Amino acid sequence: MRETSYHAVITEMTVRGLWETQNVLDCIPDQIWDKCYGGAPLWQHIYHMLHLLDQWFINPRDRDFVEPPIHTPLLQELDIYPSTRLTRAQIDEYFYTIKAKLSLYLTSLHDEDLLQRPEHCEWTRLTLILTQYRHWHLHLGTLIGFVQVETGLRPRLLELGEKMPRGPYDPYR
Repeated sequence: MRETSYHAVITEMTVRGLWETQNVLDCIPDQIWDKCYGGAPLWQHIYHMLHLLDQWFINPRDRDFVEPPIHTPLLQELDIYPSTRLTRAQIDEYFYTIKAKLSLYLTSLHDEDLLQRPEHCEWTRLTLILTQYRHWHLHLGTLIGFVQVETGLRPRLLELGEKMPRGPYDPYR
């Protein structure tokens, strides 16, 4: 891992977190995609996690933020049962869009930017990123729990310093 700057560490941790997210999504069996947990279908838990990552990682007060094409009002709210259903392909496409968006953002970010506040926002970029790490990984852990309860298998997470898997790998630990 490159620890040459704060930006480099944040970029590395984000890339690793995105890999882990993809791995967890790949481990979700189709038969539990629509199963309700805490009143919300599993896919809605994923959408909630992704939507907040999309909206809050960079700037939750961005007046130019555009909801994804799959969004319907309040779809990200887990305490409101959805009026629509999202497919795995729709969630995957949204996830790829977020990965690309975060990659562009992190490429343009420098250490001196981290303690600056984005336009119209009361928090610094570093605060937003760390807050999203907390939220994102809370929900990632919840999804891992759902998969583990249903399959008996635990999706793989990366240890600090562990190389990113390339090619065929066991998605479970």
